[in-house]
Amino acid sequence: MDFLVEFDIQIPDDAPGSEVEERERGEAAAVARLAREGHVVRVWKPPVEPGESKALGLYRADSQTQLDDLLGALPLADWMRLTVTPLEPHPNDPMNGRSSDFELPVPRLSPVYRLEAALGEPLDLGDTPRGRRRVVALTDGTFTGPELNGRLVPGASADWQILLADGTALADLRYTLQTDGGDLLYVQARGVRHGSPEVLARLARGEAVDASKYTFRTSTQIETATPGLEWLNKGVFVSVGGRQPAGVIYETYLVE
Repeated sequence: MDFLVEFDIQIPDDAPGSEVEERERGEAAAVARLAREGHVVRVWKPPVEPGESKALGLYRADSQTQLDDLLGALPLADWMRLTVTPLEPHPNDPMNGRSSDFELPVPRLSPVYRLEAALGEPLDLGDTPRGRRRVVALTDGTFTGPELNGRLVPGASADWQILLADGTALADLRYTLQTDGGDLLYVQARGVRHGSPEVLARLARGEAVDASKYTFRTSTQIETATPGLEWLNKGVFVSVGGRQPAGVIYETYLVE
Protein backbone atom coordinates (compact mmCIF):
# COMPACT_ATOMS: atom_id res chain seq x y z
CA MET A 1 0.00 0.00 0.00
CA ASP A 2 1.10 3.55 -0.74
CA PHE A 3 0.67 6.44 1.69
CA LEU A 4 1.16 10.19 1.40
CA VAL A 5 2.65 11.39 4.68
CA GLU A 6 2.74 15.07 5.64
CA PHE A 7 5.35 15.94 8.27
CA ASP A 8 5.11 19.09 10.40
CA ILE A 9 8.30 19.18 12.47
CA GLN A 10 8.19 21.29 15.62
CA ILE A 11 11.50 21.40 17.46
CA PRO A 12 11.12 22.47 21.10
CA ASP A 13 12.60 25.86 21.87
CA ASP A 14 14.60 24.42 24.77
CA ALA A 15 16.06 21.50 22.77
CA PRO A 16 19.89 21.54 22.95
CA GLY A 17 21.55 22.24 19.62
CA SER A 18 23.68 19.10 19.92
CA GLU A 19 20.56 16.95 20.33
CA VAL A 20 18.89 18.59 17.33
CA GLU A 21 21.95 17.94 15.15
CA GLU A 22 22.21 14.33 16.32
CA ARG A 23 18.54 13.65 15.65
CA GLU A 24 18.68 15.27 12.20
CA ARG A 25 21.69 13.14 11.24
CA GLY A 26 19.88 10.07 12.52
CA GLU A 27 16.76 11.04 10.56
CA ALA A 28 18.71 11.28 7.29
CA ALA A 29 20.30 7.87 7.91
CA ALA A 30 16.95 6.29 8.84
CA VAL A 31 15.23 7.61 5.70
CA ALA A 32 18.10 6.33 3.55
CA ARG A 33 17.75 2.88 5.14
CA LEU A 34 13.97 2.86 4.64
CA ALA A 35 14.50 3.83 0.99
CA ARG A 36 16.82 0.84 0.50
CA GLU A 37 14.18 -1.39 2.09
CA GLY A 38 11.53 -0.05 -0.30
CA HIS A 39 9.44 1.88 2.26
CA VAL A 40 10.36 5.43 1.21
CA VAL A 41 9.67 6.18 -2.44
CA ARG A 42 10.02 9.98 -2.58
CA VAL A 43 10.39 12.93 -0.20
CA TRP A 44 9.58 16.57 -1.02
CA LYS A 45 9.92 19.91 0.73
CA PRO A 46 6.75 22.03 0.34
CA PRO A 47 6.63 25.84 0.56
CA VAL A 48 6.81 26.97 4.19
CA GLU A 49 6.57 30.13 6.22
CA PRO A 50 9.68 31.41 8.06
CA GLY A 51 10.43 29.21 11.03
CA GLU A 52 8.39 26.27 9.73
CA SER A 53 9.82 22.85 8.90
CA LYS A 54 7.65 20.56 6.81
CA ALA A 55 8.04 17.64 4.42
CA LEU A 56 5.93 15.40 2.20
CA GLY A 57 6.78 11.75 1.75
CA LEU A 58 5.49 8.93 -0.42
CA TYR A 59 5.77 5.80 1.72
CA ARG A 60 5.08 2.15 0.98
CA ALA A 61 4.06 -0.39 3.62
CA ASP A 62 2.07 -3.62 3.94
CA SER A 63 -0.46 -1.95 6.21
CA GLN A 64 -1.25 1.19 8.19
CA THR A 65 0.06 -0.60 11.27
CA GLN A 66 3.44 -1.25 9.66
CA LEU A 67 3.62 2.35 8.49
CA ASP A 68 2.85 3.62 12.01
CA ASP A 69 5.68 1.45 13.36
CA LEU A 70 8.12 2.77 10.74
CA LEU A 71 7.22 6.40 11.39
CA GLY A 72 7.22 5.95 15.16
CA ALA A 73 10.82 4.72 15.03
CA LEU A 74 12.16 7.84 13.28
CA PRO A 75 14.57 9.90 15.41
CA LEU A 76 12.38 13.01 15.06
CA ALA A 77 9.13 11.14 15.71
CA ASP A 78 8.22 12.84 18.99
CA TRP A 79 8.77 16.27 17.39
CA MET A 80 6.47 15.54 14.45
CA ARG A 81 2.80 16.03 13.72
CA LEU A 82 1.78 13.61 10.97
CA THR A 83 -1.06 13.51 8.48
CA VAL A 84 -1.31 10.16 6.69
CA THR A 85 -3.42 9.65 3.57
CA PRO A 86 -3.80 6.10 2.16
CA LEU A 87 -3.56 6.07 -1.64
CA GLU A 88 -5.44 3.87 -4.09
CA PRO A 89 -4.69 3.35 -7.82
CA HIS A 90 -6.37 5.84 -10.15
CA PRO A 91 -7.68 4.77 -13.58
CA ASN A 92 -5.93 7.75 -15.24
CA ASP A 93 -2.53 6.94 -13.77
CA PRO A 94 -0.04 6.85 -16.71
CA MET A 95 1.54 3.78 -15.17
CA ASN A 96 -1.65 1.89 -15.91
CA GLY A 97 -0.60 1.91 -19.57
CA ARG A 98 1.97 -0.77 -18.84
CA SER A 99 -0.13 -3.71 -19.93
CA SER A 100 1.50 -6.92 -18.81
CA ASP A 101 0.62 -10.01 -16.88
CA PHE A 102 3.87 -9.66 -14.97
CA GLU A 103 4.26 -6.21 -13.40
CA LEU A 104 7.80 -4.97 -12.79
CA PRO A 105 8.65 -2.29 -10.21
CA VAL A 106 9.61 1.16 -11.41
CA PRO A 107 13.26 1.87 -10.46
CA ARG A 108 13.98 4.80 -8.19
CA LEU A 109 17.14 6.56 -7.08
CA SER A 110 18.36 7.07 -3.52
CA PRO A 111 21.33 9.38 -2.85
CA VAL A 112 24.42 7.67 -1.44
CA TYR A 113 27.06 10.40 -1.41
CA ARG A 114 28.29 13.60 -3.04
CA LEU A 115 32.03 13.62 -3.76
CA GLU A 116 33.81 16.92 -4.36
CA ALA A 117 37.36 16.24 -5.55
CA ALA A 118 40.34 18.33 -6.62
CA LEU A 119 42.16 17.35 -9.81
CA GLY A 120 45.85 17.26 -10.60
CA GLU A 121 47.49 18.30 -13.84
CA PRO A 122 46.48 15.77 -16.54
CA LEU A 123 49.14 13.33 -17.72
CA ASP A 124 48.69 13.36 -21.50
CA LEU A 125 49.82 10.14 -23.20
CA GLY A 126 48.83 11.44 -26.64
CA ASP A 127 46.81 9.77 -29.38
CA THR A 128 46.43 6.01 -29.01
CA PRO A 129 44.38 3.59 -31.15
CA ARG A 130 41.46 4.23 -28.76
CA GLY A 131 41.72 8.02 -28.75
CA ARG A 132 43.66 10.65 -26.86
CA ARG A 133 44.57 9.05 -23.54
CA ARG A 134 44.91 11.15 -20.39
CA VAL A 135 45.38 10.18 -16.76
CA VAL A 136 43.83 12.71 -14.40
CA ALA A 137 44.62 12.21 -10.71
CA LEU A 138 42.04 12.98 -8.04
CA THR A 139 44.33 14.60 -5.50
CA ASP A 140 42.02 15.42 -2.59
CA GLY A 141 38.37 15.62 -1.70
CA THR A 142 35.52 14.93 0.67
CA PHE A 143 32.27 13.03 0.36
CA THR A 144 29.03 13.45 2.27
CA GLY A 145 25.78 11.52 2.31
CA PRO A 146 22.89 10.31 4.47
CA GLU A 147 25.01 7.47 5.88
CA LEU A 148 28.51 7.81 4.39
CA ASN A 149 30.94 10.65 5.02
CA GLY A 150 34.70 10.88 4.72
CA ARG A 151 37.62 11.75 2.46
CA LEU A 152 39.05 10.70 -0.87
CA VAL A 153 42.36 8.84 -0.61
CA PRO A 154 44.98 10.62 -2.77
CA GLY A 155 47.48 8.45 -4.63
CA ALA A 156 44.83 5.75 -5.11
CA SER A 157 42.36 7.72 -7.23
CA ALA A 158 42.40 8.75 -10.90
CA ASP A 159 40.48 8.88 -14.17
CA TRP A 160 42.10 6.95 -17.06
CA GLN A 161 40.30 9.07 -19.60
CA ILE A 162 39.87 8.93 -23.37
CA LEU A 163 39.16 12.11 -25.32
CA LEU A 164 37.46 11.68 -28.70
CA ALA A 165 37.95 14.02 -31.66
CA ASP A 166 34.66 15.84 -31.02
CA GLY A 167 35.58 16.59 -27.39
CA THR A 168 33.58 13.78 -25.82
CA ALA A 169 35.31 12.33 -22.75
CA LEU A 170 35.05 8.63 -21.88
CA ALA A 171 35.64 8.18 -18.17
CA ASP A 172 37.39 5.17 -16.62
CA LEU A 173 37.37 6.16 -12.95
CA ARG A 174 38.96 4.23 -10.12
CA TYR A 175 39.10 5.94 -6.77
CA THR A 176 39.31 5.08 -3.07
CA LEU A 177 37.26 6.60 -0.28
CA GLN A 178 37.79 6.38 3.46
CA THR A 179 34.83 6.98 5.75
CA ASP A 180 35.03 8.96 8.95
CA GLY A 181 35.01 5.60 10.72
CA GLY A 182 38.10 4.42 8.82
CA ASP A 183 36.35 2.05 6.40
CA LEU A 184 37.76 1.88 2.85
CA LEU A 185 35.59 1.89 -0.28
CA TYR A 186 36.93 1.04 -3.75
CA VAL A 187 34.89 2.68 -6.51
CA GLN A 188 34.96 1.93 -10.24
CA ALA A 189 32.95 4.00 -12.69
CA ARG A 190 32.69 4.09 -16.47
CA GLY A 191 30.83 6.84 -18.23
CA VAL A 192 30.69 9.63 -20.74
CA ARG A 193 30.75 13.43 -20.80
CA HIS A 194 29.33 14.98 -23.96
CA GLY A 195 27.61 18.13 -25.13
CA SER A 196 27.58 20.74 -27.85
CA PRO A 197 30.92 21.71 -29.44
CA GLU A 198 30.70 25.15 -27.83
CA VAL A 199 30.16 23.76 -24.32
CA LEU A 200 32.89 21.12 -24.65
CA ALA A 201 35.30 23.80 -25.88
CA ARG A 202 34.56 25.90 -22.80
CA LEU A 203 35.17 22.90 -20.54
CA ALA A 204 38.46 22.20 -22.34
CA ARG A 205 39.54 25.77 -21.63
CA GLY A 206 38.86 25.25 -17.93
CA GLU A 207 35.83 27.51 -17.76
CA ALA A 208 33.01 27.06 -15.24
CA VAL A 209 29.98 25.68 -17.10
CA ASP A 210 26.55 24.92 -15.64
CA ALA A 211 26.31 21.12 -15.39
CA SER A 212 22.85 21.19 -16.96
CA LYS A 213 24.47 22.34 -20.24
CA TYR A 214 26.12 18.96 -20.86
CA THR A 215 25.69 15.29 -19.99
CA PHE A 216 28.11 13.67 -17.55
CA ARG A 217 26.96 10.25 -16.32
CA THR A 218 28.64 7.06 -15.13
CA SER A 219 27.67 3.54 -14.14
CA THR A 220 29.34 2.87 -10.81
CA GLN A 221 30.36 -0.11 -8.68
CA ILE A 222 31.47 0.01 -5.04
CA GLU A 223 33.44 -2.62 -3.12
CA THR A 224 34.15 -2.81 0.59
CA ALA A 225 35.20 -5.43 3.14
CA THR A 226 33.33 -3.70 5.99
CA PRO A 227 30.62 -6.04 7.39
CA GLY A 228 28.17 -3.21 8.09
CA LEU A 229 28.34 -1.93 4.52
CA GLU A 230 27.69 -5.17 2.60
CA TRP A 231 24.80 -3.51 0.77
CA LEU A 232 27.33 -1.46 -1.22
CA ASN A 233 28.80 -4.62 -2.75
CA LYS A 234 25.36 -5.71 -3.95
CA GLY A 235 24.13 -2.35 -5.19
CA VAL A 236 23.68 -0.97 -8.67
CA PHE A 237 24.76 2.68 -8.75
CA VAL A 238 24.75 5.59 -11.18
CA SER A 239 26.56 8.90 -10.82
CA VAL A 240 25.93 12.38 -12.17
CA GLY A 241 29.08 14.45 -12.70
CA GLY A 242 29.92 18.10 -12.96
CA ARG A 243 33.28 19.52 -14.06
CA GLN A 244 34.75 22.57 -12.35
CA PRO A 245 37.84 24.59 -13.28
CA ALA A 246 40.03 22.79 -10.72
CA GLY A 247 37.88 19.88 -9.68
CA VAL A 248 34.95 17.58 -10.23
CA ILE A 249 31.75 16.68 -8.40
CA TYR A 250 30.09 13.26 -8.49
CA GLU A 251 26.69 12.60 -6.96
CA THR A 252 26.16 8.84 -6.66
CA TYR A 253 22.77 7.17 -6.39
CA LEU A 254 21.60 3.66 -5.57
CA VAL A 255 19.20 2.27 -8.19
CA GLU A 256 16.39 0.44 -6.43
